[in-house]
This record gives sequence, C-alpha cells and structure tokens, in this order.
Amino acid sequence: MDHHFVGIPELTDVPRVAVVIDVMRAFTVAAWAFSRGVERIVLASSEGEALALKGSHPGWLALKDGAPAAGFDAVNSPGLLRSRDFTGRTLVQKTTAGTVGALAVANAPLVLCASFVVAGPTARFLRTEDSGPVTFVVTGEGGRADEDLACAEYIGRCTAGGEVEAGPYLQRARTSRAAADLAGGRRSGYHPDDVDLCLEIDRFPFAMVARREESLMVLRPVAVPDISSGIG
Repeated sequence: MDHHFVGIPELTDVPRVAVVIDVMRAFTVAAWAFSRGVERIVLASSEGEALALKGSHPGWLALKDGAPAAGFDAVNSPGLLRSRDFTGRTLVQKTTAGTVGALAVANAPLVLCASFVVAGPTARFLRTEDSGPVTFVVTGEGGRADEDLACAEYIGRCTAGGEVEAGPYLQRARTSRAAADLAGGRRSGYHPDDVDLCLEIDRFPFAMVARREESLMVLRPVAVPDISSGIG
C-alpha cells in the first residue's frame, strides 16, 4: 500500500485518511488520559484557547506541554498522568507538535492520532475501514523525528497484516533525539518513566479518532478487537 509520510510543513492538500503521530509525548499522554477515565479530549490551537475553553465549560480540565502553569490541571507527561483519576471528564490538550498536526488535517474525512501504545489497534482500525493509502503526519522536528517516523512506518507495515517485529522500530525511538532529551531531563514537565511509557507497544486496546464536533476537534477512543487469531 502506498502510504505517505509528511511533516506538518509539507501538508498542502487535505488527505483522505490521516494518522497523526506524536510518540513523545502528546498521543501517548492522550491514550493514558483515556485509560484514566477521560471521556473526550478537545484539541486546542493555543494555550490561551485551552484556558478559554476550560473557563467556559465548568468541569473541563486543561493540559499543556512544559512546566506546570496557572490554570492548567496537568502537563504532557504519561508518568505524571498515570495515577490521576479523570473519570467522565473532558480534557483540553495543547502541545507543541501533536495537537498542531491533528488540527492541520482537521478537514480530512478520517483522522486518527497515534503512538506506539496504540499502534496495533490503529493498524487494525485502518484495515477494518479498508482505508486505502494513508498520509502519516510525522509531527516532531518538522517531520524528521525518528521516534515518530519509526512509529508511522511500523503502523504502515502492520496495516498490511501479518507479523511485524516491533523491536527495531522501538529501538529507533529509544535512540532518538527526543528520547535523549527526555532521559536527560532537558524537557520540563517530565517524569523519569516517560521514555519507557512511550515505548510500551500496544499498551491500550483502542485507536483514537479525531472528528469535528460543532466547532471543536475532538479526540475519542474507539475499541478495536484483536483479530490476530483470525475470524471464525
């Protein structure tokens, strides 16, 4: 299948199917948030918009990249998020790359957001939808982030079916610049377990689909059955 791998700056046309990749850390964090009970994630274009949405909707929470800041309830770190209880809440997320990439393809008929923790379910969802060629949006480093490209290539291979060895792709991510920056404490809002948590292959059994709901771009989990044993 002829997939395409592009950075955010290279998006010129609206793709039919877009899979937006942010391994470290936006769409690992989003998956963890859903696992901790978040009902939906609203993708914001700026920190100001995130705070405005939170302010106008009682009970909503807001999350950002970097260090904790006034008005925000969480930061973009799976290690710092994994023990929180967000049952039934709406979370507004604004990050440097992941949310930017998702909003850049908001007009595509099908948008998924992904990382290694939902890679298998994402590939199975794409096969179920018989989606055809996919545009993978590699969000980090202007489309050059190896952890995002490795994840995109892995999902692309998995959409063809059959067994795909995840190890080489995970190793590329572990030796990426983003992983080194996180491990070295060069990013704020960081937990020492973040790199390992970002590299847990298929940690969660759902894909994450983003759709317009009124004026908002909203991300929701979609359960995807494991059909690896075949269909009887």
